[in-house]
Order: sequence, then structure tokens, then C-alpha cells
Amino acid sequence: MIVDLPDTTTSRISKTLVKIREEGGAVALGRVLTLVISTSLGHEEEAIEAANDASREHPMRVIVISTAGSGATSDEGTRLDAQIRVGGDAGASEVIVLKAHGEMSRDEEGLVTGLLLPDAPVVAWWPGEAPDVVSTSPLGRIAQRRITDAAAQPDPRRFLEHLSSTYAPGDTDFAWTRLTLWRAQLAAVLDQPPFEPILAANVHGAEASPSTSLLAAWLRLQLELPVEHTITESPVGSSGIHGVVLNRASGDIELERSQPNIVTLVQPGQPTHDISLPRRSMRECLAEELRRLDPDDLFGHVITHGFSVSGDDVDTSTKVGKGPE
Repeated sequence: MIVDLPDTTTSRISKTLVKIREEGGAVALGRVLTLVISTSLGHEEEAIEAANDASREHPMRVIVISTAGSGATSDEGTRLDAQIRVGGDAGASEVIVLKAHGEMSRDEEGLVTGLLLPDAPVVAWWPGEAPDVVSTSPLGRIAQRRITDAAAQPDPRRFLEHLSSTYAPGDTDFAWTRLTLWRAQLAAVLDQPPFEPILAANVHGAEASPSTSLLAAWLRLQLELPVEHTITESPVGSSGIHGVVLNRASGDIELERSQPNIVTLVQPGQPTHDISLPRRSMRECLAEELRRLDPDDLFGHVITHGFSVSGDDVDTSTKVGKGPE
């Protein structure tokens, strides 16, 4: 069910939500959080689809604030158009889409305050370009968790460097969430004999891959040794992590992207294994981040202590033939 509310106010939206619940039997008692999504006009649907899918694991109220962006002008004047989606059009959530025009778009906090679920945590998500300092932004101030995506920024690596200096507990980024499967696989490999120390490590990937930088930073902290971060090129021009090489006295452990969804594991004295390691979707990343509402201390440690020195070990040489993440 979709209800359109052109040229409206947050008070009317709230009253319409109550009316829908009374007439249709929809309830908000099972909602565990409020997810606030900040995006630009015309780019709402992909984020809403991901939120709807994630809501089947985390029932929630989704508030989407869609604006023309900073510096943009609108022919609509100052107005607020809204749309309420419930039932089959909202997964296991209820979705409120706010399209703010003109001066109205500058007060994001004021637009959502009256629509937040009472006594429920707030998560803010910027699927596109993020504010300069997310923790002090209008939405960041009211959120317990703040999710960004470095890969969606004009300069992903510079964004991570900036996040390293402005990090506040509760901040997280999809570049880190996409590493979950890689970190799990590397931990599983090192948990098997022979239990020899790692002498050196190399992480290689595309130049625009923020996940590659974070993986190198994580390994640097976990292994307590310098990790070489090499920029390589894929023959098909794909971006992402291309592989990891861990050096031990008995031989190298190589985890290389051989196909878009497959990595090949090569270890001394053992058969070669092909392992399914697909690139994680936006829905998967969002669902994982919503599983915890407390600060991700490990990410905070990596972004502030490991990543701050990772730039010193970046080799910009290229190596053709590595596959995409």
C-alpha cells in the first residue's frame, strides 16, 4: 500500500501513519529501530530496496530524506512531498519517503524528529555522498550508528583518510563490511597447521578500492608487521580486492581472485582450493551493520591506528591479470 502526500508537513505524515494503523491493522510495536537514509533526489529506490530486504531480519521504520543536494536549486520552491509505504511495498518495515525542496531540505534533523519511533535506536545511512563529518552532521547527532560507503565517494581513499581523523564511536563504512568474508577466510587459513609466524604480507587490489586499504590496515594490526599494499590492474578493469599473499618459512599462502565470485587458495603441500567469495551486496552489508547497535570497536581501532599509516606502504606499480572483487 502506497499513500502519497504532496506538499505536506511532518504533522500530517504522523497523523496519516496513525490512521493507516487504525484502519489497516498495521502495528509499529515490533519495530526494533529507525533507519534514516539520506540520499539525493532520484536515487532513493536502490536504498529503499536494500532496506526492505534487510527489514525481514530487522523490522524497522525507514525514513528516507531525499534532497537536491548542497548547492543545487529546485524549481519546486520550498515544499515537502511525502510518500508512505506499508505492507507488501515495504517488506517487514514501514517506509516514509520525504522529498524536500528549497529551504526545507536544510533541516534534515527537524524533518525526521517527529517521525522517529519512541524509545528505539536510530541508525543513519548515507548510501551516496556523505557529509564532511558524519558524527556532527544533523542526522549523525541523533544516531547511535552512522553508516557511510567510501566506494560511493568521489575519492574513496581520501574519504577513508578523512574518516580516520574524524572518527567517532558509532561510525562505520561498507568498505569494512565488505571485508567480513575475506577476514573470515584468512583467519581460517591461519588457524590450520603449520602454525608458523607470518614473515611478510602483501595485499593487492584496484586503486579505487577502499576495502583493499582497510584489509591491509587490519592485517598490519593483527600480524604486527608491515603489510605491503600494491595497486594492481584487472584485465577487465574491475575494482576491488585482487588477492592476499602471506609469506612463511615453509612457503607462501596465496588467496587470489580467479573469477568474479571465486578465489583460489594455494598453500604449500596442500591441494589448490576454489572458494566461493562473492562481492557482498548492499542488502547484505546493511543487514550485517544493523545486527549491532553498539560501536564497532575493531573498525574504530583499524581506521584510527592501522589505516593512518597504511599509506606509507602503497606501491602504485601495476600487475595485469588479477581478477575483480
